[in-house]
Amino acid sequence: MFLLLNKKINIAPNPSGAIIIYVLKGVIEGYYMLVHTIDEVKNTVKEWKDLKVGLVPTMGALHEGHLSLIKKAKETCDKVVVSVFVNPIQFGPSEDFDKYPRTLDKDMELCNSVGVDLVFAPTPKEMYGEGNRLSNDTLTYVCPPFFYVNKLCGKTRVGHFDGVCTVVLKLFNIVQPNYGFFGQKDAQQVIIIKKMVKDLNVPIEIIQCPIVREESGLALSSRNKYLSEEGKKDALVLSQILKNIKACYQKGITDVSALKETAYSYLTDKHDMEYLEILDRNTLEEKSNADRESIALIACRVEGVRLIDNIYLGE
Repeated sequence: MFLLLNKKINIAPNPSGAIIIYVLKGVIEGYYMLVHTIDEVKNTVKEWKDLKVGLVPTMGALHEGHLSLIKKAKETCDKVVVSVFVNPIQFGPSEDFDKYPRTLDKDMELCNSVGVDLVFAPTPKEMYGEGNRLSNDTLTYVCPPFFYVNKLCGKTRVGHFDGVCTVVLKLFNIVQPNYGFFGQKDAQQVIIIKKMVKDLNVPIEIIQCPIVREESGLALSSRNKYLSEEGKKDALVLSQILKNIKACYQKGITDVSALKETAYSYLTDKHDMEYLEILDRNTLEEKSNADRESIALIACRVEGVRLIDNIYLGE
């Protein structure tokens, strides 16, 4: 027996070997499958022959931003798989892997509430094997082109996108989805994954979904949980800077240096800005003058928490 939504639930075996969790309240309200092994995933999706399958890769600590991806997947596909895996190989030595929020019970509640068909929550051992040191000394990595990673988040998070591409390609190979759903907040990541899919002839369509924000304008992120209430107010500077850059562009200012200069009046000693760039939204190429295909991207630490955000100037 397990507890979910404060209700007792029974577990019934499935021919695939997966576990079907039935939520009981007089009658069955809904069900989804929770699996922890690669074989269970493969056996389950094998039964979905001729159906359109969507994958939403996550690291858990789900919020409304993730739910927007899942809902888009539900609209697009016959079956939806959500992976919940805090991927160790995309974290650097001094980053927050150990304290990254892990809330699987709550994540499962949210997945059930929107009708997810399969939740895949593997361990690092399941994903990368026993005995691997999780480094490219012993593990095969997918290394995206230097041009795309030697800027923005990749400039300070060395090896981060190697870890991202490796786990995403593994998930694609395990689930074999028709579609992969990713959020615009991680714009650099989406561009790199699209490049990987194209270059490696992966038969998957990548669908990017818009940023979801709190009412205040703060972009939703699992790392927002680290912030105090005061920190959340200070973090609004990211979206304020981006909105102001877009407003200035719409007024006719196109010089990238001039647009970036408008940001500094918003910053205080509570903000440790890592980067502010205006690049091509599809290729991440630098521009001297912004145009409708430009994206403004920012990374800033508030209360020691690294936050990112972006905005399209031409929309």
